[in-house]
Parts: sequence; C-alpha cells; structure tokens
Amino acid sequence: MLSLLRFGVIFSFFLSATALSLLVLKTFSFGKKTLYAKPRGDAKKGVLYAFGRGMLPWEKESTSKHLPTYVSGMLYHAGIFAALFYLLSLIFSLELSRLFIYLLRFLFFLGYLGGFTLLFKRIFLPTMRKISCPDDFAANTIVDLFLIFAFVHTYSVRATPLFFLVAILMFLYIPVGKIRHCVFFFYARILFGLFYGRRGVLPPKTHKI
Repeated sequence: MLSLLRFGVIFSFFLSATALSLLVLKTFSFGKKTLYAKPRGDAKKGVLYAFGRGMLPWEKESTSKHLPTYVSGMLYHAGIFAALFYLLSLIFSLELSRLFIYLLRFLFFLGYLGGFTLLFKRIFLPTMRKISCPDDFAANTIVDLFLIFAFVHTYSVRATPLFFLVAILMFLYIPVGKIRHCVFFFYARILFGLFYGRRGVLPPKTHKI
C-alpha cells in the first residue's frame, strides 16, 4: 500500500511538473514584444532587485500597509517549502536528525498558523470575501491539510498514507488551481525584472537632496 502511494506521489509530482512546463511554454506562443527604445539600464540588475530588495515589505506600497498579512504569507510559504522538503525526505528515505525534525515541525506549525489566518480573513472580512472564488478556498484548504499531516507525521508514521494522499491531491490540483503561482511567481518576477531593469527603472535610484 505504501509503495503504491509513494509511486502515486512521484507520478503526480512529475505530472504536475509537466503540466506546469507546458503552461509556461504556452506563453511563448503569444510572441515576443519588440522593444524599440534603447536600453537605459541593466536587465540583470532588475532581476536581482526583483528577487532581492524588491521583496522587502517597505519596497511595496500595498505590503507596507498590511504587514500582518505579509508576515502570515511569509510564514505560510516557509512552512510549505519545509513540508515539501520533508515529503522528499520520506520518498527517498533520507535520514533527518531529531533536531532538524524539531525545526521542521516548528515551521509546519508556523506555516499552518499563517495559512489559517489568511483563510480566516478571506472568510470573515467582507472585502476579501467579495473578491474570493472557490479556488481560493480550495487551494488554501488543501495546502493547510498538507501542512497538518506533515506536522502529524513527525509524531506518528501511521499518518503516512494520509500525508501521501493529500500530497497527491495537492500535486494534481497545482496546475489547474491558483497554487500554480508557485511556478509563475518566479517566471513573472524574472520578466518584471528584465523589462524594468532594461528601462533603468529597477533598481530605483536614490536622489540626494
């Protein structure tokens, strides 16, 4: 049973990765916009800014005004990446130290706390509820379950079947739901940095008075 579920996790992962790759390749079918203006900056510096200083909350007007949500999101994603690493360690039978398990467990808990907070806001804040769709709730719930079973598994291996089943569900859902932003986020930030770096807009220049 576990061997079949392990195969299911691996298969669903590669199926998801293939579907996401095809979605990225599809964007190239729209063609490439011709840039007529001469470069005024360095595109590579724009990309570095987009993934570096540009990710800090005070560099974004909307984020700087909603710091608790920013922190919740950061904790959420840290927990998710930790859970994915933990799943990988189980699939490939990697031995993790007890201290490292404690660290992962802590990240799972913080991640779930962040995810539940965001889901709570989406349900009970009228402004958030109005702009939410079923996909928003489904994606959050699936990932929250993934974090919960990752946490439980650190205490009992009996949770392995459920953890693997939720992982399979999550991987299958990624290409068709909003969770696919886990790939398109990086792709979009690269394009963002390249374009505005070339224009000399990023990184922003500081002017001395």
